[in-house]
Amino acid sequence: MALEIVGGAAVGAVFEKLLEAVVDARNKATQFDSSLEKLENRLTFIKSCILQVEKLNDQLDRPKEEMEKLVRILKDGEKLIRKCSNVSCCNNLMKKWRYASKIDALDDSLLKLFQVDLLSQMEILAIFKSDRFSLISNRGVSHKYENLGSCEASDPPALLVGLDVPLIELKRRLLKDDHHESRIVVSAPGGCGKTTLAKSFCQDKQVKEYFEHIWYVTVSKAFDLIGIIDKLYWHNEEQVPVFQNEEDAVNQLELMLKKKLQYGGRILLVLDDVWCGAESVLVKFMFQMQGYKVLVTSRNEFPGFGSTYNLKLLNEEDARNLFCHSAIPQGRTGSSMPTEDLLNKIVRQCKGFPLALEVVGRSLHGQPVEIWKSTLMKLCEGQSIVNYEDEVRNCLQSSLDALRNHKDIILKECFMDLGSFPEDQKIPVTALIDIWADLHKLDEDGVHAISNLHKLRSRNLLNLVLTRNGANENDGWYNDAFVTQHDLLRDLAIHQSNQEPIHKRKRLILDLTGNRLPHWWSNEKQLQLSARLVSISTDEMFSSSWPNMQIPEAKVLILTFNHTQNKYELPEFMKRMYKLKVLIVTNYGFCISELTNFSLLGSLCKLKRMRLEKVSIPTLCNTITELKNLEKLSLVMCHKIGQAFASSTTQIPEMLPNLREINIEYCNDLVELPDGFCDLVRLDKLSITNCHKLSALPEEIGKLLNLEVLRIHACTRVSKLPDSIGSLKKLSVLDITGCLRIRNMPKRIGELQSLREFQMRKCGGLRELPSSVTDLVELERVICDEETAQLWDCFTHLLPNLTLSVPEEVINLNWL
Repeated sequence: MALEIVGGAAVGAVFEKLLEAVVDARNKATQFDSSLEKLENRLTFIKSCILQVEKLNDQLDRPKEEMEKLVRILKDGEKLIRKCSNVSCCNNLMKKWRYASKIDALDDSLLKLFQVDLLSQMEILAIFKSDRFSLISNRGVSHKYENLGSCEASDPPALLVGLDVPLIELKRRLLKDDHHESRIVVSAPGGCGKTTLAKSFCQDKQVKEYFEHIWYVTVSKAFDLIGIIDKLYWHNEEQVPVFQNEEDAVNQLELMLKKKLQYGGRILLVLDDVWCGAESVLVKFMFQMQGYKVLVTSRNEFPGFGSTYNLKLLNEEDARNLFCHSAIPQGRTGSSMPTEDLLNKIVRQCKGFPLALEVVGRSLHGQPVEIWKSTLMKLCEGQSIVNYEDEVRNCLQSSLDALRNHKDIILKECFMDLGSFPEDQKIPVTALIDIWADLHKLDEDGVHAISNLHKLRSRNLLNLVLTRNGANENDGWYNDAFVTQHDLLRDLAIHQSNQEPIHKRKRLILDLTGNRLPHWWSNEKQLQLSARLVSISTDEMFSSSWPNMQIPEAKVLILTFNHTQNKYELPEFMKRMYKLKVLIVTNYGFCISELTNFSLLGSLCKLKRMRLEKVSIPTLCNTITELKNLEKLSLVMCHKIGQAFASSTTQIPEMLPNLREINIEYCNDLVELPDGFCDLVRLDKLSITNCHKLSALPEEIGKLLNLEVLRIHACTRVSKLPDSIGSLKKLSVLDITGCLRIRNMPKRIGELQSLREFQMRKCGGLRELPSSVTDLVELERVICDEETAQLWDCFTHLLPNLTLSVPEEVINLNWL
């Protein structure tokens, strides 16, 4: 029997009794000393594993009966050892041999249990802890910690050049059992490979053997001390305390570190990408403890915190190897190859910066020699720039010029738009699809948007992360797809956007610190701006007092904030944004903030797409009379959705007469769909994902006669689909992946005459399919797991167009 997730204090108590019995027996029955010593070592070795499984079981509230096998072995073992304690040295040899054999058999049973059951279970629990699809919301932990993510370093790139010496040096200085050098700051300009070095260090075999705990945190510009400590607690499966202030948080962290070190495991804390001005916060991590060490990466030096290791640029040989890996296709020879002189000159112009070498190399990959020569000429024109950052920008500029000359001129515009999102934050692909559909007239389903992202990724201008193979590009669902970008590339996009005078810029990107506004905005005489995309980011010090702004041409408004205030007020100047079509509001803080001043949305008569993330919206519909042109509404980690629509004095169909798509994700207080949703007759897409308190769909869902896509994805409490689903004659995609409690399909499911794709992975409770599935004559693809596939075996011969797809579940944790 495979060991299930277990729990209950009884497990630890029984384990301790056995361990106590072994220790007592060693003091009494010396004739079994070798066997008892081996058993005691075994118990000590597996103790932490058992206690960790027990603790997670308590958090997941699993029944104690699932631990019967281990409890039985432990209890029987205690009885055996107690008997051994009473065996005197005068007993016959046969009896001694029999007891010694039983002790060895007990040791073998514990070893087998650990190797087969406990280790397998620990892997499962690790997925439960890290996977977004997990049931964290059912653990009784506050919702605000669900998105803290992992503190594990992701894998570095496959090809590493120029890091052998730095790795050896860091190991020489940090893998020592002394206090002489417990804190090191790796310092270098942006784009030199500091993060790659830190990740390589964390993944090094010697480092992983030396440190029991390796915690990796990306800090970036906004150094949120309490947020980092929250994340460390969450990663270590500790109950996250409610800290009174930063001093309390630091004191609590010190206690947790001492607790970890008490059990003999060394700790490495990596703080990646720490910005200038963070000295006062950085010193909070200067704990004097044996076995605790800190590695920091930064563009700056912090001599008051720790010793500095200056990461050098690549030498010519390493630079050339890295560049050729990106620029020269394997097996390419002949006249189309650039000359050694041309190649070396371009490499030298990249100044040894790894990022510049990779990006410029990729832009020349497989290109004719003439483009190589043109690139060299452009790079040489920027020799007067002496600042390191500017040199990198100058190198990367040639890649942007290549985008401008690309047959798809929109590609560079898409790259420039990425600078509109905050640094070091994942950019949802669905948000980019919304923006580009109106700003660049790309298709609303995202086909061209995804194509452009792949093109930009192939040039190393961004990273496209699919968190699981469930992010299916075949059916246009990209909710689990994100874009990340190196901060230097973001700087480049912003630098390019800011070349025009403020009133002529196509993009207005404002990253506000506190209440410090740019001078042109605080002047009494207001400029009329021509920006079509406006992005405003504020931090926790912003007072939410918005000055006036005239931006009549704006089509896209991105508002992002990161503060601890309970409310966030939409700016009044939005009332005069008469051409606005896309509104994105995102809270990057740890606490939910209530969004206010919704009444001004009534002035936005052209608004088509609205995305709200991590905000509370109780007054959304109470202050809006009508959004007659709104076509898509996305609510991510939002609260009080039911209250928002229930409090409206206007009927939902009257308020949103042209709404075609609704996406609701990670909304943990959503128990049922708001009344009126099923009266949105134009609705063709309804997606509800990871809403773990949603228990059922309304029977009235059959009224959505134009619905083409229905996703009830990872809604773990949904136990059935309404029979009225058979009325959805246009439904082509049905997704119930992760609906663990669904046992039966509705009998009328066979009436879905347009159904082409049925996704039903991780539906472990499903027991049978109705015979009416044989009427699904248009069904082409069922995506399921092996157990569910067996339910279809008796029907496949009656559905000649059907293909059963059983993909291997691949979970990408690098996005955390």
